[in-house]
Amino acid sequence: MGKLATSAAYRIAFTYSLALALAIIALGMAVYFAADADFRSQQDAAIAEESAALVRDFREEGVEELVREMAAREAVSSTNAFGYALFDRSGKRVAGALDTPQPPPGWHDISFLDPQEGPDPARAFARDLPNGLRLVVAVDTEALERIDGTILGLFSGAFLFVILVGIVGALILGSYLRRRLDRISGTARAIMSGDLERRMPVGARGDEFDDLALTLNAMLDRIEQLMDNLRQVSSDVAHDLRTPLARLRNQLAGTLDGGGDAATTRAALERAIDQSDDLLSLFAAILRISEVEAGALARTFAPIDLSDLLTDLCDSYAPAISDGGRSLGCEIDPGIGVHGDRELIAQAVINLLDNAQRHTPPGTHIVLAVDANEDTVRLSVADDGPGVARADWPRIVRRFTRLDSSRTTPGHGLGLSLVAAIAAAHGGDVVIGDNAPGLRVTMTLPRAPR
Repeated sequence: MGKLATSAAYRIAFTYSLALALAIIALGMAVYFAADADFRSQQDAAIAEESAALVRDFREEGVEELVREMAAREAVSSTNAFGYALFDRSGKRVAGALDTPQPPPGWHDISFLDPQEGPDPARAFARDLPNGLRLVVAVDTEALERIDGTILGLFSGAFLFVILVGIVGALILGSYLRRRLDRISGTARAIMSGDLERRMPVGARGDEFDDLALTLNAMLDRIEQLMDNLRQVSSDVAHDLRTPLARLRNQLAGTLDGGGDAATTRAALERAIDQSDDLLSLFAAILRISEVEAGALARTFAPIDLSDLLTDLCDSYAPAISDGGRSLGCEIDPGIGVHGDRELIAQAVINLLDNAQRHTPPGTHIVLAVDANEDTVRLSVADDGPGVARADWPRIVRRFTRLDSSRTTPGHGLGLSLVAAIAAAHGGDVVIGDNAPGLRVTMTLPRAPR
């Protein structure tokens, strides 16, 4: 019973059942009053028509004909539900079997004496005739009251049935909701206890609970990915910093203990400063990737003419790449727009161009290209250099990944990681492919509405 009182699932189910019961009550009252009003209106119309017919007889044939007509109609009691009474000027009933005191003119709810049942209610219409006479036509309302009672009885039974069905339905619905929610809660408790591989159960119906489970599973996958990234970053940072920090310490210790001249000491300190700047640039790159992955920069996104941006970058970087013994070609379709951060996208393209010239020999041709369809923009940087082994493609976008062929080149293995983070922040992704020969890195982004 405690669960019923505290369970939101049962509260929702019983609230729905109560709302349904109240709707049945409102419907029953509306039907009852509408039916009663309609029956009474039909009854009044019949009384008025009967009274008008007797008045016509009186006007055409006189009092004697009126009295005879009243008696004739009362004689066929099996088919005639009306009662009649004719009163004189003094209020004495002079004709008709309707045993009731003389009512005032107009419509009235009266009581008459039934020879078999005693006092009964009736609906009556009284109208004055010449010579001080007053004609009263009435209908026993007991039949109408029986109809009203039947309607009330039917709706009372229906209401009780709805209440019973509502209670049973609420218990079933509440139990169902509780089971579904308990499975989600149980999975969440297992995850909090350390079972990070657990996921929310997803049924085959594809209902709202399944949508919620899929959303939570996607969130858990993202959290797991971030945790893996955190563990990887922690390990890689420790690994990548250990050697330069040890070298820096040894160099400073040697300078301190060496007792060299001022020029030697100054040169050693300058090398130490250079190594410190290199470490600071490493931390700046890590922080930049974390900032992009956090998603806070999405608030600054705005429409960007990507074609103009890439044309400017191509013009700016072509001379530097040419000075390094390589060439840069640009294949940029005009009028392509995206929604994003201009600085971030420019940084991603710069990283791709830097990687292309850093890891290829002189004589390599690099191509910066962008094209689009109705929904997607494809921005790629390709070269015809030595390329990367297919088995290493998934690795090179991970942080601090440096292939054996890149160990002698400067860098920390964060360039493609930042490109992947920028693409993800813009709702896109990065695909590594074969340029045959060489490597092609494609950043896919959603196209801005035109």
